[in-house]
Amino acid sequence: MNENNERIEMSVKRLIDLLKITGKNYDLDKINTAYEYAAALHEGQFRASGEPYISHPLAVAEIVAGLELDTDSICAALLHDTVEDCSDRTDLKEIKKIFGEDVAILVDGLTKIVDMQVDDKEEQEIENIRKMLLAMSRDVRVIFIKLCDRLHNMRTLEAKPEHKRRITALETMQVYAPLAHRLGMQKIKQELENIGLRHLDPIGYSEVKENIEKKYGTSLNFIEHIRTQISSKLGENKINFYLEGRIKTVYSLYKKMYNQNKAFDQIYDFYALRVIVDTELECYTVLGIIHEMFKSIPGRFKDYISTPKPNMYRSLHTTVIGRDGIPFEVQIRTREMHHIAEYGVAAHWKYKSGASSKEEMDKKLEWIAKLIETEDNARDPEEFIHALKTDIFHDEVFVFTPKGDVIAMPQGATVIDFAYSIHSAVGNKMIGAKINGMIVPIDRVVQNGEIVEILTSSTTKGPSRDWLGIVKTSEARSKIRQWFKKEQRDENIELGKSMVDAEIKKHGVRISEAEKNEIIGSIAQRIGFMSSYDLYNTVGYGGISVNKFSTKLKEELNKIAEAQAEPVVITEEDMVQKSKPRHLKSNSGIIVDGEVGCQVKFAKCCNPLPGDDVIGFITKGYGISIHKKDCPNVIEGRKNEATLDRWVTAHWESADESAGSKSVYEALLQLFTEDRVGMLADIAVALADMKVAILHVNSQKRANGRCIISLKVSCKNIEHYNSIVSRLRSLDGVESVARGFS
Repeated sequence: MNENNERIEMSVKRLIDLLKITGKNYDLDKINTAYEYAAALHEGQFRASGEPYISHPLAVAEIVAGLELDTDSICAALLHDTVEDCSDRTDLKEIKKIFGEDVAILVDGLTKIVDMQVDDKEEQEIENIRKMLLAMSRDVRVIFIKLCDRLHNMRTLEAKPEHKRRITALETMQVYAPLAHRLGMQKIKQELENIGLRHLDPIGYSEVKENIEKKYGTSLNFIEHIRTQISSKLGENKINFYLEGRIKTVYSLYKKMYNQNKAFDQIYDFYALRVIVDTELECYTVLGIIHEMFKSIPGRFKDYISTPKPNMYRSLHTTVIGRDGIPFEVQIRTREMHHIAEYGVAAHWKYKSGASSKEEMDKKLEWIAKLIETEDNARDPEEFIHALKTDIFHDEVFVFTPKGDVIAMPQGATVIDFAYSIHSAVGNKMIGAKINGMIVPIDRVVQNGEIVEILTSSTTKGPSRDWLGIVKTSEARSKIRQWFKKEQRDENIELGKSMVDAEIKKHGVRISEAEKNEIIGSIAQRIGFMSSYDLYNTVGYGGISVNKFSTKLKEELNKIAEAQAEPVVITEEDMVQKSKPRHLKSNSGIIVDGEVGCQVKFAKCCNPLPGDDVIGFITKGYGISIHKKDCPNVIEGRKNEATLDRWVTAHWESADESAGSKSVYEALLQLFTEDRVGMLADIAVALADMKVAILHVNSQKRANGRCIISLKVSCKNIEHYNSIVSRLRSLDGVESVARGFS
């Protein structure tokens, strides 16, 4: 334990020393308070390695400090697991009270959604990524800290069981390493990739690593000779420079061998030199000197200074032939460019400040806003993952507008994608395209350096549904769907109906139109739609696939199929007790055929209302329980032959019988709403205007600014209930209302 304490003390000292070395004006008292607060909360918690848990936040804070982020970022790194892992002792309100709103926002963005009810672990991870990206769109520091958190977790992955190591490594390779690349944080990206490969393919990793060490060992003379030549020439030209040699990372070589199906000895751009100078002009001067000294390979020169990558990367790349015909790459950049190449958008904090800087940063991160917009327009998690893989994690190509503006597109994008990347109106009016002055098909994939011109017409009827199968980017797909959603609702509903009908036919269950409407209406409300028509519309324009609710549909169809397959059809008369029926008038507004003087109660599972078809069940010692006939418990209970004789017919009193009966019942409602201040107040006012009493209320926050509000209210009958629902649905921010609690 003393050894652990010493390590923690050393980590704290190393962090403080690192912050002092930067020369930045850090609030060390605030950072120290954050450490002490986190250490107290994590007291008694340990990592899988056996180390005190506080060692992890400290290590993350140290990596964050290496990026030279601000005081609040360091504090958030120290506190990032407190709300999730110590929820019984702290929360975001407490964090905000002690450390301020900015720190609380960062910690919230880093806290996983742990209490979310989802069907599987994969969907929960998708929701956590969604939450992180939404937080990132508001404050990009969230992703910087998250990447540092993931990097330390990867560095200490050995302590976990093998199956957990593989899961974490795979998620890192699919999400976090590409995110680091998209943000230009190459240093973190490369380390994440190398560690990830080591756990996913340890044999392949070892083979490539051994080959690198062997080849590098035999090529030291070549590298030193080239370094000496270039250093001498640059010195003659009085250029202040820093020269470093590098070789490709294990993962980059492994990927190249795998993608191009080449052996290690067939990889020729193994070596590289990096020349770092003071000014942009000197970059081009050095390029000329390099081309004067060595023969360049045609097609292997790239100018990322005049045309930067979307992740802010700027550099000159050229590949030349050295001694003995060995090719090597030379990268030329300024010191600022080099820092941005290593740390990407995070380097912004070191070089930029002020309002104009914020505008520049917002422009650099437009792709996050586009991704969030795609998420808002798509209910399907698969669509969100498609957006991640296509728009963010694919390699880019750079094409030009006729005016010379550079547009970055994901590899494989078509001219339709290009049109919608300019503006939705351009895409909607598109009738054709030209590339380098030549007419091309609309499914033509754009290539690096091409000049693309979109041909439009004001008389066009809009995009074709076929385009949804052509476009590559989720931005284009989302804008096409938005057009159909707005302009073609009737057509969408018919198309959606036919797609749902086709899914029903697959199961071979015969159902009536009324049964289908009831099933689809119920499913629509369960997944957040106002009505079955809204669901049909969304299916029709492609906003959600039938597969998304096929499991729920199958469950309902199976219930009908099982009922159809029963050898004995039980009628209402069969279910009534065999003794001569005698009407019992209760004080609850229910007439039961059968036992006299029995207490009647309403089942809490379905809360029947006057106007609902009902049935009674004789309980043991608690009277007769009244259910709706379509209550799931009734459907299941009537299959049990052992209790079949305990079901009795029941019905509501008629108007002239109801004098003196109970006139108010309990109704349960579930409202799917926006999560905004005043929502509950609006609901309460609406119900008060209708003279409806609220008997119970509970609200639960969900992801993406949504909320579920559960209400128990007084209600006279089913007509009264329908009027209550209609009034609540009309409120601003109420998306749908469902009966009962799920």
